[in-house]
Amino acid sequence: MDNSNKKGMYWLTGSQQFHMMKNVTESLAGRVGILDLYGMSLKEHDEREQIPFLPTKDFIARMQSSSKEHDLMDIYNIIWKGSYPELNTNEDLDWKVFYRSYLRTYIERDIRDLKIVKNEMKFLKFLRVLAGRTGQLLEYSSIANQVGVTIPTVKSWISILISSNMVFLLQPYFSNINKRIIKTPKLYFLDTGLCAYLSLWDNASLLESGAMSGSILETYVISEIIKSYAHNATETGLYYYRDRDKKEIDLVIETNGKLYPVEIKKSTHPNKMDIKNFSVIPEEKMGEGAVVCLSDRDYPITKTVNAIPLSYI
Repeated sequence: MDNSNKKGMYWLTGSQQFHMMKNVTESLAGRVGILDLYGMSLKEHDEREQIPFLPTKDFIARMQSSSKEHDLMDIYNIIWKGSYPELNTNEDLDWKVFYRSYLRTYIERDIRDLKIVKNEMKFLKFLRVLAGRTGQLLEYSSIANQVGVTIPTVKSWISILISSNMVFLLQPYFSNINKRIIKTPKLYFLDTGLCAYLSLWDNASLLESGAMSGSILETYVISEIIKSYAHNATETGLYYYRDRDKKEIDLVIETNGKLYPVEIKKSTHPNKMDIKNFSVIPEEKMGEGAVVCLSDRDYPITKTVNAIPLSYI
């Protein structure tokens, strides 16, 4: 390999990275590229153009010509089923059997060998507790009390889930906007099917009408936006905003010195009241904003903020 400058001579793939990285004894800096593979995105599901999500007029125009319409239950069926390709291509595959087997393999093979998890039953309870908290602030002490483990244990287990791309921590936006901001990250599952399974939702209809309906929709949108950048091998700043005055913005995308605020609503016709908190962003830093929603078309809410159908993401 060192005798040739040809790129891409070797590809190493695997379902998890713990043992591979653990057993590498030589630094490969500058000689290897590491790519994290996420689940199938909505764009892949619909077989359409793959571009990073940014709520600009150009993005909206490109999506108008390529997006497919999805009604409420279409969306929740996709959310409930999850992003593993096999579940989306094999109609005969049992959803519960798939995720039960996935968890058993994950815990018994990938996690047990790390010797970090000594109580598998408590680790499974921990996963279920986290699933019920997707889209919420990450409160270590509350999780530790509910599971019956220590705070350091919770932090250790969450770091495992982050490393294996099971969850994502959305950090708060830090700036001079407001010194009274909340500094705790929010936790999101990256596969909503796994989240639904762990939370014991047996079908999409129950999930849509249940207590997690809003949080699972927000989780899905955040995970899709993360994928839109990862699948294009690009990075950008993704944050949320919340202050002690209870002003909150679901997502703030920072790129090229601008902040693009995004709200996520289970609504078919969001209005100006849904974007009232966008005013916390200074005018000189404000990019175009959006409300990702269940509308069947995009439309302007103000001159700089548009309602964007979820199918565009």
